[in-house]
Amino acid sequence: MPMAALVHHPAYDAESVPDGHRFPMRKYSLVAERLRAAGRGFHVPELASVATLSRVHDPAYVEAILSQTLDKASARRIGFEITPAIARRSRASVGGTCLAARLALEQGRAVNLAGGSHHADRQGGAGFCVFNDVAVAARDLIETGEAARIAIIDLDVHQGDGTAKLFASEPEGYTFSMHCEANWPREKPSSDFDIGLPAGTGDSAYLTVLAPALERVFAEARPHLAFYNAGVDPHRDDRLGLLDLTDAGLYRRDRMVVEACATGGVPLCAVLGGGYSRNADDVARRHLLMVEAMQGVSV
Repeated sequence: MPMAALVHHPAYDAESVPDGHRFPMRKYSLVAERLRAAGRGFHVPELASVATLSRVHDPAYVEAILSQTLDKASARRIGFEITPAIARRSRASVGGTCLAARLALEQGRAVNLAGGSHHADRQGGAGFCVFNDVAVAARDLIETGEAARIAIIDLDVHQGDGTAKLFASEPEGYTFSMHCEANWPREKPSSDFDIGLPAGTGDSAYLTVLAPALERVFAEARPHLAFYNAGVDPHRDDRLGLLDLTDAGLYRRDRMVVEACATGGVPLCAVLGGGYSRNADDVARRHLLMVEAMQGVSV
């Protein structure tokens, strides 16, 4: 069966974020190194343009990021100092999701080996999210007519609040978030479909809820393309998670999403999402479970 197309840019790993930061930036290099060692090659995206970013984000905010003039309070809300490396990384990540989405439409499945910055909204970023790459890519495809209806399946442990706000009045984009209800953000704007799970939810209960939820998503959205935020922060060892999934549970979750898309004949564009264990190698290994799951089902 054909391999999922993989998108990677060297700028995904912003060296201005040191080891020991709560966001394990080195995971992007580790994911790429392991795939490269396995003989996989990558599509390299272009950096997202100002015009593309401004389809979703306030142009003044875009300019403040790219010129590194964002005020300190807004930078604290994001969680990074806005350095040239962070600005370049953020543009590369959006460009990667835009490219992966088009590759998914062409080939059936694709993965951006970054992305999932779902807390960023029109006015600014938050929670380690600078630009909302999935929202930008979805808006780009809708405006160009390449996909009339988009489903966004967000299984990061945190609710996709920025994405929910950006598509609140956009019927072409259907947003689904299944997350830990007790986790950040405290205020959770309504997605088209939200499921807030109790803290401590483990593999069996999680997957039992997910199966019918996916059926509902595809029945209601009738998408031409699905985006999948495959955050690994629902893992039991994640320091920002509060759920109790194992490696096996994450892999079964990812396979369930891939199978649902395959059954419906819906192209799938996956992004990595969050993961905050102290050991970056562990986070990278869990992200690779989704890449493995993408190879296991024919579209």
